[in-house]
Amino acid sequence: MNDQFAQARFNMIQQQVRPWDVLNDRALDAMAAIAREHFVPEAYRGLAYADFPVPINDNVRMLPPTVVGRLLQALDVQPGERVLEIGTGSGYITACLHHLGGRVLSMEIDSTLAAAARARLAALKIKGLEIRDGDALAGAVAGGPFNAIAVNGSMPSAASLPMLREQLAIGGRLFVVIGDAPAMKATLITRRDSYSFETKRLFETCIPVLSGVLEPERFVF
Repeated sequence: MNDQFAQARFNMIQQQVRPWDVLNDRALDAMAAIAREHFVPEAYRGLAYADFPVPINDNVRMLPPTVVGRLLQALDVQPGERVLEIGTGSGYITACLHHLGGRVLSMEIDSTLAAAARARLAALKIKGLEIRDGDALAGAVAGGPFNAIAVNGSMPSAASLPMLREQLAIGGRLFVVIGDAPAMKATLITRRDSYSFETKRLFETCIPVLSGVLEPERFVF
């Protein structure tokens, strides 16, 4: 079975992630090094390397591998950089960011998921990161400023962006997916100096909403 997963991981990178314009070797190496099957619920283990949002529980889904690859490539985390992850989920992206050398602080609003991710990473002997219970969108997170911020779920509006980008260090990068289905925009925001930010639209996608985010009310006629 381990050989099957290793082959599936290789195929994921070569046939799904790389063709989706993920050409950064460090990002690809991180995804090759972290065994995604350890982060997938047992019932879905056979689909660990499929390019779709695998359910973690009734409300939370993992990001598809192609989106993970683009996220890692866009943030381009360097060894020693301070990284804020919003939405630990299974801990898979946490492990990838850590593999890149990031000093990762991961915030998870669901305490049950946070505890499970801590246990999973400890069992895999992945050390030197912190998973903290709490709502990262409630205000500035202690421990900043951050060189990179990864938002592991979509946000229907840009309302939280000013608060998030103010937590970036100079040169810091924020990856976030904004908008409504079916066309959400993956966005990279880079802090150029104390007062200015560069915003780059990376690609369109459709991923689950970040846990804890309030979706705007819809008018019904």
